[in-house]
Amino acid sequence: MEKASTVIYRHHIAPPRAFTQFSHDLIRHPRLSSDAVRLLTWQLSLPEGTRESLSRTAERARIGATAFTRAKRQLKEEGFVHERRVQGPGGHWITQQLVSSTPLNAAEAAKLLARAPVAVSPQVVPSPRKPAVGAPTPPPTDRHPDQDLGENTSHQPPEPPARASEEARALVAAFPTLSPALSHIPRAMHGELAALTDRWLAAGHPPTAVRTHILRGLPGDGAPVHRPGGLLRYLLREVPPVPDQHPGIPGPQAAPATSSRLSALRECEGDHVQATLFRPVGDETRCTRCTETPPAPTEPGRLAVPPGQEGGPAATFDAWTPSALPPSPCASPPRPAAPGSPGGWPPSGWTPGAGRTAAR
Repeated sequence: MEKASTVIYRHHIAPPRAFTQFSHDLIRHPRLSSDAVRLLTWQLSLPEGTRESLSRTAERARIGATAFTRAKRQLKEEGFVHERRVQGPGGHWITQQLVSSTPLNAAEAAKLLARAPVAVSPQVVPSPRKPAVGAPTPPPTDRHPDQDLGENTSHQPPEPPARASEEARALVAAFPTLSPALSHIPRAMHGELAALTDRWLAAGHPPTAVRTHILRGLPGDGAPVHRPGGLLRYLLREVPPVPDQHPGIPGPQAAPATSSRLSALRECEGDHVQATLFRPVGDETRCTRCTETPPAPTEPGRLAVPPGQEGGPAATFDAWTPSALPPSPCASPPRPAAPGSPGGWPPSGWTPGAGRTAAR
């Protein structure tokens, strides 16, 4: 609100031309917005006989679509604007709009609109028909065309799908039991899915292979399947070739190729801790070490001498016995046998401590 100390001065000069007189009640109407007042005053200021619609005036006054709809509704409610639709010559419908500087009711507006002629632009009047040359010939609709258009048109009707086998239809009916993601398969797609499944069975795939292929194609992260029918159609569209053998039975494998150096070697049949390879000269089956002459048997009580060391010091080394070892100076004397026996114990002339003294 303005303060009491604010004073407004007005300067007004009446225009000598191009002006329109309006009532103060119209400009200061309490139920009309500024857009409605501007739209009404703009229309009333147009020259006599101008046929400019309210929408065109709102466009020139830069009034938006929403503001124009609100302003037009206010003008119609207050009686400043009236509108009706009539059918003119040629069956063309025309919208008539009446703009008044004072409020009018429906009866008064109807009388004024009835006096106004219905203006029809020349372009909306139907033009006279120009008949074609020759007698009319209706298109043939009761017979087949003269030529076969099977090769000339791309709009051939689709061929009816072949009826699937009972096994394929039973397999499709059991698809919802494979996973909860396939529990809502459209009933209308069962025929199409049965035809695709029948192709798998005809190619030689067992039902278990079809179910395994579908389970492998499902999302593994628990993501929901919004169109299970489309997913099954995508998985069954391509039919892979049937494997030659069962996946669980390994087939014969070719021996790995060996090098030329290893192919000339042969495994020795002799007594070896590990497999020993040798290069044969002829058809022998034992290596050179196994084919050497074995050593001669030794006499009892003599050590075996390795081949090639015959006649050396080890050749005359007799097998030792405990009695052949020389006595140790630190060893205790042997315990003799009982008295009266050969080598009995204690010997004659023995005194206690004699052996300990001797050992010292």
